[in-house]
Amino acid sequence: MEPNGRRLGVSLLVPSVQELAKEHLTNIPSRYVRPDQPHEVLPSSQLPQVPVIDMERLTSDDSADEELQKLHLACKDWGFFQITNHGVSGSLVEKVKEETQNFFKLPIEEKQKFWQTTDDVEGFGQAFVVSEDQKLDWADIFFLVTLPLHMRKPRLLPNLPFPFRDTIEEYSKELKNTAIKTLLYIAKALKMETKDMMVLFEEGMQSMRMNYYPPCPQPEEVIGLTPHSDAVGITFLLELNDVQGLQIRKDGLWIPVVPLPNAFIVNIGEILEILTNGQYKSIEHRATVNSEKERLSIATFYNPNFDGELGPAPSLTTSEMPPKFTRVAVADFFKNLFSKELIRKTNLEQYYI
Repeated sequence: MEPNGRRLGVSLLVPSVQELAKEHLTNIPSRYVRPDQPHEVLPSSQLPQVPVIDMERLTSDDSADEELQKLHLACKDWGFFQITNHGVSGSLVEKVKEETQNFFKLPIEEKQKFWQTTDDVEGFGQAFVVSEDQKLDWADIFFLVTLPLHMRKPRLLPNLPFPFRDTIEEYSKELKNTAIKTLLYIAKALKMETKDMMVLFEEGMQSMRMNYYPPCPQPEEVIGLTPHSDAVGITFLLELNDVQGLQIRKDGLWIPVVPLPNAFIVNIGEILEILTNGQYKSIEHRATVNSEKERLSIATFYNPNFDGELGPAPSLTTSEMPPKFTRVAVADFFKNLFSKELIRKTNLEQYYI
């Protein structure tokens, strides 16, 4: 039984790609072949890089205004940025990296305890799989709700092996603090009233998606993560090993993101796009894979309170700037999201006025 009957959604069960990749295939099964995904990308040396925001500069008397303006432009023009000096300890981040990699190395018999069930999207598997003939990503994910406590599934986080359970518990708390701090600066950058942000996010829902992209013998034939924009409040991505794969779509180009050491890659989700009345936009991104090495990452999503209601911030709407989006219950927003395939920005389009 779900805690309080709350469930984000379901996804059809699919085989483990990590196990499939161990079979040393020469040909990829047709469900993973993606001729719709062009792979030409210019070398990152020829492309602009996502802005970098130094969180310490946002608190310093000398540089706060300048860094806030930089944050505003990053949210407005890019929808993506990296944050440094974010206050999450380096030793915790290293533990998260190492222990998540060990978690994915567990034998499949151990992982089965944490596998998705037919009635719940949380656990090992894939998300947004709604039909048996739908194309699949070249990836396994482990997805779970971490906050609030009453929405945790007893079979998942409380059941994780030690020390991983404690590490994820601590990481969850730290990332909540970082998310709130970042959201408050975003409100300030946009001159939004703080209460418009906090009423939504103060008791927010946090979830984590751990991603494992196995090496692929034909990497140009598959995609690790289908192009989409995040239908969340805000996302903090931590790259777990030194293998790149994240690309964002800007000005019609796919731009590879080169992660900085000790940084989080942050992106604006569709919920913030609604809240800012379209001033800050969620941006399409995807993940590619390679033939040599696995790639691992953890996306931590911070969302409004599940029982809340979502719409443009009152302090950002006027008769000259009327609301561009309808209001919607947060629970209904997620129910709609998980009921269909994740494609580009199609989830957001149903809320335009």
